[in-house]
Amino acid sequence: MELRRWTVLLGLTLLPGLTLAAGKCERLVITGSPDAPPLLWRAPQDPTRLIGATADVLQQVAKDLGLKVDLLYGGKRSLALDEVRSGRMDILADAPLNLGELDTLDYIHPALVQTDYLVWTRKDSALAYTTAADLHGHKGAVSERARLSAGFETFAGQQLTLQRLPSLTPAFQKLLLGEVDYVLAGRYSGMAMAQTLGMSNDLIAREVPVDQPGLYLAISHNSACNDPWLRGQLAKKMTELSASGVAQAALQSNLERWKAQLQQPVGTPAK
Repeated sequence: MELRRWTVLLGLTLLPGLTLAAGKCERLVITGSPDAPPLLWRAPQDPTRLIGATADVLQQVAKDLGLKVDLLYGGKRSLALDEVRSGRMDILADAPLNLGELDTLDYIHPALVQTDYLVWTRKDSALAYTTAADLHGHKGAVSERARLSAGFETFAGQQLTLQRLPSLTPAFQKLLLGEVDYVLAGRYSGMAMAQTLGMSNDLIAREVPVDQPGLYLAISHNSACNDPWLRGQLAKKMTELSASGVAQAALQSNLERWKAQLQQPVGTPAK
């Protein structure tokens, strides 16, 4: 009996250290929107992987924490979210804050990135814009892929005339043809698309953002990696990133990367 009591005591003494070691997940599987350049998009040379500014930043974060990260394609956005909810994938890399998802996801604060949605018009437009209210009475367009904040979505539904289109390409085409007065698009994605379509000399982005939704890392409640150590370390890294300029630099470099990919002839291997 004496030997058994000491064995139990020794086991209890070692438990905190064992728990800490077990809590440090060594491999994270992360997914996100596969069509949101320059943040995330599918690698042309390996469509099972996601590349982009978000991927670059998370690879650096993982390296700092001593973790291995795989950024994988989980299907279109709704399917990727299902993969994370189920725990088959650990983290959604670009989750808008949604109170309805708190039963299945833990959001890491602060946001990984704040997205500036700008008002794009033709350069000869007479539209006077300083606030979102100035768009009332004008016809607008936005990509169905845009992830605007819940507050702005409510405002737009009540106050704005916004046509939802499959992507930015038809939205900018309608703008150039005068079929809409403005397009809501991200600062970087809009810039790249305008240049790719040869519209840079015809369109202009108004500098004051109409919306600035945050995109968060969201960890599944069903992920085996979801523990206090990981959530705390990721929150610390997100706080450091917001003041470091690293995310901004990654956005700029991946903007150029995406533009170069779009301008390659079909069948040309991507670099």
